[in-house]
Amino acid sequence: MAEAPIRSRSHGRPLVRAAGAVIRPVQDYRRLAWIWVRAFAQYPTSLILMSLAVAVSVVAQVGAVVIVFGHAGTLAGFTVYEGLLVFGLAASAFGIADLFMGAVERLGLHIRSGSFDAMLVRPVSPLVQLAADEFSPRRLGKVVPALVVLGIALANTDVEWTPGKGLLLLGMTLSGVLICGAIWVATACLQFFVANGREAANALTYGGQALTEYPLAIYGREVVRSVTYVVPLAFVSWQPALLVLDRPDPLGMPEALRYAGPVVAVLACAGAALLWRFGLRHYRSTGS
Repeated sequence: MAEAPIRSRSHGRPLVRAAGAVIRPVQDYRRLAWIWVRAFAQYPTSLILMSLAVAVSVVAQVGAVVIVFGHAGTLAGFTVYEGLLVFGLAASAFGIADLFMGAVERLGLHIRSGSFDAMLVRPVSPLVQLAADEFSPRRLGKVVPALVVLGIALANTDVEWTPGKGLLLLGMTLSGVLICGAIWVATACLQFFVANGREAANALTYGGQALTEYPLAIYGREVVRSVTYVVPLAFVSWQPALLVLDRPDPLGMPEALRYAGPVVAVLACAGAALLWRFGLRHYRSTGS
């Protein structure tokens, strides 16, 4: 009888370790990010001006979308507000991912300077250190305008809202953020092997954002297939927009894809984690 409590504690230890493996990186990231926030807050005027400059760039992108739709009337059957819905979903997902994970694109700079070697010997995940490096609130200048545009678009589109559809949209939006973050990590791993791989990585990160800010049907079937089955950018804005608007895919892609975002996000994050581990195992110090 006395052995039962001991057995139950031993069975609970794996769960505790698993929870700790998830919670600790989040706590480490929060602490490191807060250090950088306090550092940038020492120069509030500069921080505000830089945030406004980033916000203005997003507003300019919104203006471009409005101008294009204003001249064309509709694109692939999408009205201007439906186009802004696609833009808002893409800009929000990439903006949030950039806020939390965008710094990993500087991996090559850390490798060349030798600072990445220092990250490897600290008692914190090097990926957490890399992602939190120079964390700056100015990146909220991307996120806030994108969310405002998304809200305006949702308020002006003909959508029959239900609690289920609202939860689906929230889940698809979160999935889009995770997919974008996974793409940032996966493309950054290229810099373990190619010294100047950052430019190539930007083609999928910032280039991918530019691609997904418009209805994908305007690019043609082959492009849509490649960003659905190869690089899953279609699940960032295109499939969620079809889900919200409850309309068939103009290119005849399977309707089930619009519900596959969470599964794709899990697979993308798992793939990015494997690539990161592969890069670390094959990393050779520069000796700096």
